[in-house]
Amino acid sequence: MDITTLNRGQLTLLGSAACVMLSMHFTIQLMSQHLFYWKNPKEQKAIIIIILMAPIYAIVSFVGLVDFRGSKAFFMFLESIKECYEALVIAKFLALMYSYLNISISKSIVPDEIKGREIHHSFPMTLFQPHAVHLDHRTLKLLKYWTWQFVVIRPICSILMIALQMLGVYPSWVSWTFTIVLNISVSLALYSLVVFYHVFAKELEPHNPLAKFLCIKGIVFFCFWQGIVLDILVALGIIKSHHFWLDVEHIEEAIQNVLVCVEMVVFSVIQQYAYHVAPYSGDAEAKMKRKKDE
Repeated sequence: MDITTLNRGQLTLLGSAACVMLSMHFTIQLMSQHLFYWKNPKEQKAIIIIILMAPIYAIVSFVGLVDFRGSKAFFMFLESIKECYEALVIAKFLALMYSYLNISISKSIVPDEIKGREIHHSFPMTLFQPHAVHLDHRTLKLLKYWTWQFVVIRPICSILMIALQMLGVYPSWVSWTFTIVLNISVSLALYSLVVFYHVFAKELEPHNPLAKFLCIKGIVFFCFWQGIVLDILVALGIIKSHHFWLDVEHIEEAIQNVLVCVEMVVFSVIQQYAYHVAPYSGDAEAKMKRKKDE
């Protein structure tokens, strides 16, 4: 294939496809390592679900790029796939942190050394919770519920949004209502993760929880804020359509999808460090023994 004969759109599609393949390559490579050293199914199942976030975002964005003149309902469906998977990843991340600390909510197992610690809530959570609460089984269960509520609310809102869009009953006030509900829901889920990390930062330090969390938050952060920036550029007239058969909304959606495809390559590489297989392959234990001997 002679690349010089391709137009700008075809080159963009080809480059995005290459990014998707790279993202899949790095993720499958890491996933295969975890499957080869399958020593802790509970933790490694959660890790596999988390690291699949990057290629899923890339694939869904590429599908939207291939059919960039699709309907609003179609793009809403694609966006819902990403956001529903994001909800699952957030819940699995908290489950992974619980596993690191040998906490089991279902079996009411909370190590004695972490019981009784104080959790300090900040505003606006202090409107609904005491400023300081002591850590126990009930508190940990509450943090879990705060995370899982987003896993339930996100798909329900997605189904309702797509159904209303297809029925042609989707005024701006309905859109804003869904936006407010979803923002409150995801904020509560992320807040529970931040609180959990703040309380157990010392115990979680060997597991690089911050790097793991930033992989998830980074994907969400870039997708959200670059969407806001693109909306502003459209409103200012910087991004505009030069074709009567293509409106500016589809161009904005295409740019967003291209950016996501590129970014997911970066995050799939970062995940190689954040979710590396060393703790399960024995490499980490060997290094710790060498340090002790020294």
